[in-house]
Amino acid sequence: MAENTNETNGKKVDYDFQAHERPLFDAWMNAGYFQRTPELGEGKGQPYTIVIPPPNITGVLHMGHALNDTIQDTCIRRARMQGRPARWVLGTDHAGISTQTKVDKKLADQGISRLEIGREAFIEACYDWYKEYGATIVNQIKGMGCSCDYSEEHFTLEPAYVKAVRKLFVDWYHDDLIYKGKRIVNWCPHCTTSISDDEAEYVDEKGHLWYLRYPLTEPVDGLEYLVVATTRPETMLGDSGVAVNPKDERFAHLVGKTVTLPLVDREIPIFADWHVDREFGTGCVKTTPAHDPNDWAMGERNGLERINIFDETAHVVEGYGKFSGMDRDEAREAVVAAFDELGLLEKVEEHDHSVMTCYRCHTKLEPWESEQWFVAVDGLKENAARVVEDGSIQFHPERWRQVYLDWLANLKDWCISRQLWWGHRIPMFYCDACGWEDASVEDIEVCPVCGAPVRQDEDVLDTWFSSQLWPFATLGWTEEGMEAPQMKQAYPTQVLSTARDIMGLWVARMVMASMYCTGEIPFEHVIIHPTVMAADGKPMSKSRGNGVDPLRLMEDYGADGMRFGLLMQVTGAQDLKFNEAKLESSRNFANKIRNAARFVMMNLDDYEPGAPEPVTPVDRWIFSRLAGLVARVDEAFANFEFGEITRELYSFFWNEFCDWYIEFSKARLAGSPEDRAACQRNLVFVLDQALRLLHPIMPFVTEEIYQQLPVDKTEAPYLIVAAWPDAAALAQYVDADAERAIDLVTETVSAIRSTRARYGISPKTGLAVVAKVGESDVALLEAQRGLIEGMVNTSSLTIASDVEKPAESSVSLASGLEVYIVLSGLVDFDAERARLQKEQAKLAADAGKLEKKLNNPGFLAKAAPEIVEKDRAKHAELADKLSRVEAQLAELG
Repeated sequence: MAENTNETNGKKVDYDFQAHERPLFDAWMNAGYFQRTPELGEGKGQPYTIVIPPPNITGVLHMGHALNDTIQDTCIRRARMQGRPARWVLGTDHAGISTQTKVDKKLADQGISRLEIGREAFIEACYDWYKEYGATIVNQIKGMGCSCDYSEEHFTLEPAYVKAVRKLFVDWYHDDLIYKGKRIVNWCPHCTTSISDDEAEYVDEKGHLWYLRYPLTEPVDGLEYLVVATTRPETMLGDSGVAVNPKDERFAHLVGKTVTLPLVDREIPIFADWHVDREFGTGCVKTTPAHDPNDWAMGERNGLERINIFDETAHVVEGYGKFSGMDRDEAREAVVAAFDELGLLEKVEEHDHSVMTCYRCHTKLEPWESEQWFVAVDGLKENAARVVEDGSIQFHPERWRQVYLDWLANLKDWCISRQLWWGHRIPMFYCDACGWEDASVEDIEVCPVCGAPVRQDEDVLDTWFSSQLWPFATLGWTEEGMEAPQMKQAYPTQVLSTARDIMGLWVARMVMASMYCTGEIPFEHVIIHPTVMAADGKPMSKSRGNGVDPLRLMEDYGADGMRFGLLMQVTGAQDLKFNEAKLESSRNFANKIRNAARFVMMNLDDYEPGAPEPVTPVDRWIFSRLAGLVARVDEAFANFEFGEITRELYSFFWNEFCDWYIEFSKARLAGSPEDRAACQRNLVFVLDQALRLLHPIMPFVTEEIYQQLPVDKTEAPYLIVAAWPDAAALAQYVDADAERAIDLVTETVSAIRSTRARYGISPKTGLAVVAKVGESDVALLEAQRGLIEGMVNTSSLTIASDVEKPAESSVSLASGLEVYIVLSGLVDFDAERARLQKEQAKLAADAGKLEKKLNNPGFLAKAAPEIVEKDRAKHAELADKLSRVEAQLAELG
């Protein structure tokens, strides 16, 4: 990371993030803090484990990773500080089709085909890829400061993991939860493999609706043909029926009759099925059971023949004359042309629709009947639903609970076989000599029945089949089951943080697998973090050119700045519009923390350690505010409200500790030795507690300062293992009167300062100030008169509950407080009023123009969303300025 020059409060700060961050990271790791930590204090008996969603070995750090890894590290660091035996399990996924695609391309660039070198050599090439690129994203995760257990990194193709996957397959097979059958699957003609429904991507496409005439084999009541409407005329070569709705009276007399399919001269039945929509097209639906899932279901119900007209690359198979050998697009043009020549093309309409594409190569998927392996999910999903319904597993935000349950309720049998070479090979073995077959964890070479050689299934398992074992296969379950030390100590895990798009693909399947294999839930809490979108609200992508590189962000803002800035943007919303300004603000916050710590350190030259003691009202105020902060942060952590946590920490440290407590302390540090010593101890205590609260999110800056802080490091040489602030112990410091008194002071001082700034009054000019408060607050504020007069220049200060607003005075309002500042002789009221009226007129005119523009339906319909949003923000800014100018005019009377 390069040297960075920041600016905080007008002062430039040169700071080399990498020079400070890497040594601290290495120190944590070398001390063993990233491994399972010992249980301490109240954390005894409460293990805390997170398993990382294993990134693909083809991947690099992106914004989704950056946000999710920050969330997980924040949780694990806090648990570690709470004394809980904590561990964040690290590993990567072999990423079947993704890796095979990458290696295929790499070999192709070298003029090599995997078909030429064979399966074993290709798998070797994939392992070479893993060795070369597998560590890339892990090293980038280290750069974020993530405290994963790097001493035990897992891989979904490591030997123990392979054994676990095979054991699950064998157990499910023998329990009749896995079967082989011919079904319609989503087939990628480019990758030549099946793709699950959840991995398919839908793309809107401008297409057509072709109306084709199918001649009746025998005319009925003078009717010679039926017209079917289709978006895929090429598949008519595989039609085996024409369907109508049972209630459609137009065609009731035709049910049981037949049509003769043009071009292939196949006689096919007309049948009734409730699936047919009478309003779509003509109400007659061509039925191709081998190339459409809905048609397949109708074919099953009505005993239709299944005719597969495509090969694995989506070319028409032999037996179809001139159409054989054509790809789908060529066949479509040829079929339509042939119908037209025969006078059987009635018409063509424009028709927009959605098509499924491969999530890797973006080729259009083909619904294709093939023999595949399936998991019978009905035997698994009941338990997976029950543990969410009864609250054993909780979702955050809670609304995702119902999404999960709905996904499970609609789940169909899961196609788990993939026609790839890279992955977990299906552990099924076959004897061609005698017909024996069985699933086995261990390889079988000789038939146990006849002694002939056996062969293993050529296919591999869906990547999600192996990754569903991640929470327990990484904790020793493979060899020792539930008796494995980590399983006994730390299962189930506590938190899973992941993206919404794999809630079904991965989260639900982990629950199903864990309930079957361990009898336990895999995790107690599921955090569904928001998807990071570009600033314009669109998904980040290379093609749009709107992606943001987390590595660049860390170079510019440091890992701390990026982490805090990302969490600041987390709300309960589904999407997060990335705002880089938040990272700049967070970097400035990190510098504010450094500057505050620097001030404290500069005033500790004669420091004598001792117990903190809130002796003054200001001390009691900050200690009380600290106690409340810890309680609120604990509650926000319990609800995984990370944005709320950052807002609380930012407000306390910047506004209360830096802007006020440090300023209040300056006079005391210059006072008597006793007062100075008490002030020093309190400053160190509050700073130390604040650093602990900030550490999970901003680990580097907080650790760096902690190392310089004169606190006892006997039990915690590093902040990473220092005790988390104890809300119960700090509750003794809660002091409502002190909070109210100092809040009144800060409000009064702020009102005086802002009035000086607004009217350009010199600090040397004493101001006559009147503070009107409730009767109960008069004594509280009167007792702090010295604080106010020590911070602002007043010629007089009146504190009362029954005063009137003086003539020619400004007014500032706060909760239960009105501050009047006499402006007579200090402000030219006529000139000021004229200036403000001129500004008011201009602001009102500008706001009016924008409002008219934003109320124009034509503008809203044509303008880009980002332009509309920009204008709305500008209008809000103008309205705010206008209201403030009007308030000033009201002040002047």
